[in-house]
Amino acid sequence: MKNNYRRVNITLTDEEKKQLLEEIIYYFETERDEKLGIIGSESILDFFMDTLGVTIYNRALDDAKLWLSKRMEENEADYYALYK
Repeated sequence: MKNNYRRVNITLTDEEKKQLLEEIIYYFETERDEKLGIIGSESILDFFMDTLGVTIYNRALDDAKLWLSKRMEENEADYYALYK
């Protein structure tokens, strides 16, 4: 299978990465009854960061833009409410 995904430059702190790796290992042990080590969990984390990272990042930006647009509309209404 050809690698068609784009890498997103998302930087995780050491603590964030450690937490995510622990959650991946826990998931595989409890949900799939599979033993997964650090190397395997890092590969899975990298895969999902590469394949889902762009989509999730862009969705977050869209959500932030929508939120900001609504706040700006409220500010505009407040501005015109000050007119006498």
